[in-house]
Amino acid sequence: MTITIHNRIPRDDVALGLVRIEGIEVGPAPQALADELELWIDHRGGGTLTDEEEAVRKGSRDMLRNGVYKPTGRGKPASEYLARAANEGNFPRINGPVDANNLVSLKHCVPISVWDLDLARTGEFEFRLGNAGERYVFNPTGQELDLQDLVCGCGLLPGEEPPSRPMVTPIKDSLATKLRPETTRLAGCLYYPLTVGSREALEQASAEFLRWLTLCGPRASGTLALGLPHETVEL
Repeated sequence: MTITIHNRIPRDDVALGLVRIEGIEVGPAPQALADELELWIDHRGGGTLTDEEEAVRKGSRDMLRNGVYKPTGRGKPASEYLARAANEGNFPRINGPVDANNLVSLKHCVPISVWDLDLARTGEFEFRLGNAGERYVFNPTGQELDLQDLVCGCGLLPGEEPPSRPMVTPIKDSLATKLRPETTRLAGCLYYPLTVGSREALEQASAEFLRWLTLCGPRASGTLALGLPHETVEL
């Protein structure tokens, strides 16, 4: 099933690495994925980055500086939380697809989102800035994330009000479309700062993400596309 994604973020430097997977299984990480994740947790445990990696880390934060939104404190990109967790020795291991997300995010210093395509109830999505008053619940205790001026991925739901429902951000993803044991179809997005990185580097990271995800289930398969600024893609 093809999905359509519009990059409507009002900036020229935020690109999206997009993947779609069918036939995935949300279970324990396959051994190859678990081993690679351990290697990168150890590698990041020292807390140091190369100059290039530091530039991407900073660029990932800077691409979220829009309007009233400031990527500081708990509002920093999720990739920075993962780097800190690796350094502190409490890195989370969740399940195969989420571990693949966290591995690629940790390695490439960029935030990544994933969402359940069936829970999204649509095959068309847009990435934009959140509107004033928009928020969603991101964990089972009911905590909410304020989305005003934050980059967010939304499901386009014609005939509903509002027509564009926020689901994911580079900070925390919505509880409503998070992966579950029953998930078999998912989409994912790498948020990438073109100010300091290249289209080729984004494509490489996206291909790695797709490869690790397709290991999560014997029938898992998928495709990828790059959502460059102001473009619409199908995958």
